[in-house]
Amino acid sequence: MNSQEQAQLIDVAAEMADAARAVILPHFRASGLIAENKMPANGAAAGYDPVTIADRAAEEAMRAVLARRRPGDAILGEELGASPGRSGLQWVLDPIDGTRGFVTGTPTWGVLIALGRAGAPDGPMLGLIDQPYIGERFLGGFGRAWMQGPGGRRDLATSTTRALDQATLFSTFPEIGTADQRARFEALSGRVRLTRYGMDCYAYALLAAGHVDLVVEAGLHPHDIQAPIALIRAAGGVVTDWQGGPAHAGGTALAAANPVLHAAALKVLSQEV
Repeated sequence: MNSQEQAQLIDVAAEMADAARAVILPHFRASGLIAENKMPANGAAAGYDPVTIADRAAEEAMRAVLARRRPGDAILGEELGASPGRSGLQWVLDPIDGTRGFVTGTPTWGVLIALGRAGAPDGPMLGLIDQPYIGERFLGGFGRAWMQGPGGRRDLATSTTRALDQATLFSTFPEIGTADQRARFEALSGRVRLTRYGMDCYAYALLAAGHVDLVVEAGLHPHDIQAPIALIRAAGGVVTDWQGGPAHAGGTALAAANPVLHAAALKVLSQEV
């Protein structure tokens, strides 16, 4: 893929993010916003998976951009499912990652857009995390990573922290994960300097920007993790599952600022607790 083709794909991703912003923002912190539960249960966090009109409208808006500009590409979206393509490329869309944060008014949610070759074992080549309310956009792929926000544009690079006892860890635990996964996470949390919770996809953006050293998650779907994978890799980080394998199909994820820190965290997560 030449530089002109790469630039066009980046432009398409940015146009999709712009389209999603336009339809999402009128609903954020709006009175009367209705959130349906896609997993009716007993009201516990594990049984609450909200979706709003903003989620669906944002994915429809992004798909409209692709229908106009990239009609031959496949799509996998959280709300509207899979659409086949003939180009060999696939866009993976999460219109609002962190809908629980969205419905409670916290600006930690974001629009996730990833691009890869369908079925490729090495995962996505391009990833975008957009936080419309604070106006920050993080984009990584094709060997570079950068952000654009109220402070202007700057290149991204992950941190150089290599020791667990100097690392900052972000996660949605204990809300997500099995009892065994939680025990493994807590073993790692007990080794780091600082653990913070509930930052949704914004934690991955902070890792790419060098402010966070580790993000550990479980219970993921492809649309949750593919954009962060491409972004963090482009910024110099490493993302795998808890066994050190590919994470782009979902499940568990360990994102680290560099290979040394990743190896140290992986050793803890992979041990029997």
